[in-house]
Amino acid sequence: MIKSFNEILDKVRSRDIKTVAVAVAQDEPVLEAVRDAKNNGIANAILVGDKEEITSIALKIGMNVEDFQIIHEPNPKKAALKAVELASKGEADMVMKGLIDTANFLRAVLNKEVGLRTGKLMSHVAVFETEAFDRLLFLTDVAFNMYPEFKDKIQIINNAVEVAHAIGIDKPRVAPVCAVEVVNPNMPATLDAAMLAKMNERGQIKGCVIDGPLSLDIALSEEAAEHKNVGGPVAGKADILMLPNIETGNVMYKTLTYTTNSKNGCLLVGTSAPVVLTSRADSHETKMYSIALASLVADLK
Repeated sequence: MIKSFNEILDKVRSRDIKTVAVAVAQDEPVLEAVRDAKNNGIANAILVGDKEEITSIALKIGMNVEDFQIIHEPNPKKAALKAVELASKGEADMVMKGLIDTANFLRAVLNKEVGLRTGKLMSHVAVFETEAFDRLLFLTDVAFNMYPEFKDKIQIINNAVEVAHAIGIDKPRVAPVCAVEVVNPNMPATLDAAMLAKMNERGQIKGCVIDGPLSLDIALSEEAAEHKNVGGPVAGKADILMLPNIETGNVMYKTLTYTTNSKNGCLLVGTSAPVVLTSRADSHETKMYSIALASLVADLK
């Protein structure tokens, strides 16, 4: 089972190289990520945006623009729409957000004529490699769905499982994370967790193992699970952490990012082509790892 981003990169290199369309590409960390992805044999790129600004930044970071197709479109909204159109027409395998605010970028992704709608719920999946665990951790949803209802949580799990399968984790263990590990009628998240586990047991949610409710310590630590006398197939072994709301997810994402020695990549799924949707504050390494993840997910499309 793949346990690190180095292994993910190796797997990507073993496949046919994909192409990412970058929306409003005149952003230094984004171009650094695209440069490194190209140099590492991970992905080619079509750069959509202001050609003069792209060329200027490329010169600054030692990037050979002759290695990339550039489509000049100085208007950010039109550039985003063009990048999405390239993916929807199959001229690119995935699309990446550049120097444009998320709202306008997502308007292009959701465009009725050239967007990437599938009718499924879209959700954000973040994948972490940390020194504390012998496996990759999948966090969802930390950036897109704010307060998912029960029916949304089913699709959020399905989307995360799709990413895990693309990486090579055949039967990921899913923990619907709650404040406690027992069902409490006064805590709706625990009721949702128990129902998700039952649906999985009955084959209504496939390709994974779900158990819950589980508190975070029990989901992650076998020692904590043993100490609290909580058994089951997921306790202490969770791969996918389904967080109950965006505050919990976002805080956990940033806590792992800023207080641990970790690597991560993230993307938006539930679309007809994977979408690299990273924070402006994310490093160019995170953006490159996100391109690698999207390349593997694109193989399933």
